[in-house]
Amino acid sequence: MLIRMQKIIIKKYEKENLEEWENFVLKSNNGTIFHLQRFLEYHIEGKFDFSSYMIYYGGKLVAVLPGGYKNGNEIYWSPLGASYGSLVTGDLHFELALSIVDALISFFREQGTKELFLIPPPLIYSRVYNQHIEYAMLYRKFDFEYHYISHCIDLNIDYKKQYNRTTKRYTSKINKNTNLKIVQKNDFNTFYPILVENKLKHNTTPTHSLNDLCKLDQLLPDKLKLFLAFYDDIPIGGQLLFLTNSNVSLCFYNAISYKYKKEFPAYALVEHVID
Repeated sequence: MLIRMQKIIIKKYEKENLEEWENFVLKSNNGTIFHLQRFLEYHIEGKFDFSSYMIYYGGKLVAVLPGGYKNGNEIYWSPLGASYGSLVTGDLHFELALSIVDALISFFREQGTKELFLIPPPLIYSRVYNQHIEYAMLYRKFDFEYHYISHCIDLNIDYKKQYNRTTKRYTSKINKNTNLKIVQKNDFNTFYPILVENKLKHNTTPTHSLNDLCKLDQLLPDKLKLFLAFYDDIPIGGQLLFLTNSNVSLCFYNAISYKYKKEFPAYALVEHVID
């Protein structure tokens, strides 16, 4: 089904559109690996009811929307099975952003959809800071459901000057500890037991299974970077980065073995990874 409005065409994503979708996300202003179909494909088939859409203006692809429905067609969620979703676009002007939002509202009304829940990537993921889509949504009476807290480290500044006294003391001890070393190696079999133990201490489980991480590493080569901390050749911690796009690396997991917490592996990992 196609909906036309002011030269806007909305088309459901199909597998034959894979190359066009992936290339658009990689060249977009705010796209991340979480918007790639290759990332979404790591889920077991049938786990989610994916219905993603491609939005064209004047015959040119100008936005994509990964996601899917819940409760029949009543609720549309973006993303499903990922950290970030919502509309991926280029550096749009406001008039086009508003036309896209209006077209989406009309399209989902035609589907009988009553609610849209969209989780966009934080602004730092954008190559050019542009919030025209978000402003257009607010202009059309969208509202905020949740505000998530995030923290980022700007690698263009001397971050070590911002260490507090405790961090300076711990990193000084780490640098003198010849038994502690950090290795970059995607050895998920070594890392996963540490991760499970770490999550268990907080009465939770990892978002991904061991098989999930291995599959993601195969689907997205060079987009996952695992750093392992060893003490006398014993693995005592790990930090897993998702290289989300050219702007941002996301620390998805930072786990340590609490038996070795006095060796400060968390501090060692963070400092090494930032360096």
